[in-house]
Amino acid sequence: MYSQTALKIYAAKIEGIIKSNANFWREFGCKEKIENLNLNTEEYGKRLDEKDVSLICFSDDGFPLLSEKLKLSEKPYFFAYRGDISLLKKRADNVSVIGTLTPDGNIIERERNIVKRLVESGFNIVSGLAVGCDTAAHKECIMNNGKTVAFLPSTLERIYPVSNRRLADRIAESGGLIITEYVTEPLNRYERTARFIGRDRLQAMFAKNIILIASSLPGQGDSGSRHAMAKALDYGTKRYVTYSESTDGGNVLFGLNRKLIEEGATVLTPNVLNGFKVNC
Repeated sequence: MYSQTALKIYAAKIEGIIKSNANFWREFGCKEKIENLNLNTEEYGKRLDEKDVSLICFSDDGFPLLSEKLKLSEKPYFFAYRGDISLLKKRADNVSVIGTLTPDGNIIERERNIVKRLVESGFNIVSGLAVGCDTAAHKECIMNNGKTVAFLPSTLERIYPVSNRRLADRIAESGGLIITEYVTEPLNRYERTARFIGRDRLQAMFAKNIILIASSLPGQGDSGSRHAMAKALDYGTKRYVTYSESTDGGNVLFGLNRKLIEEGATVLTPNVLNGFKVNC
């Protein structure tokens, strides 16, 4: 499923005509300019149909509403996806659940309980399909018959990580959404890293609340959670962290949690979690 405008954007991205988000909004940010591009899109359409990939772009009716305050470099204009794109339209119904790539059993159990309660309250779970906490969030949501959104740092054809390709299929098959801005492979290591950071911002952009389960400080472990939590401030996404001094004090996997509490993030206690309400 795709409009002709979205198909032309897809072709223009593959052919290198559109180079970045900022480039798009400065040079092609209206439907007429896209339609005037001299591109043969027939083969691209056949490719999409064979792979059962849908597209949506900024001028399509179903494209999610974006804040006018977004920087052009961060403002989405196009997505390739499988699943239910309407899950992005109700930001208040979405909670992003993120965290470390290397959680221990206690952290996973804590996360599973949180996700289960969120799903029972009617929330959709947003995450990034990474190993560790992201994987746990998606799986627990599906196990409880909820809907989950996975923002990818990769194309739909070569889902990353490889170990979660079957999970990506399960997400779409269970009424969720797997979605990406990317339709070509990265040209170099710098571009690959930038795509992970780009994915992190979307987890904060399309959720009203974001919960950090556990993450280390920069230099002590993975940092994707740091990017998402930083962007949450820019997007007005309410930031929560899990933390208990008695169990987590001194644990390097909660270094970022401690730092964010000092910066004003809210500790996710059971009472705070009980206050989460859909469409409030």
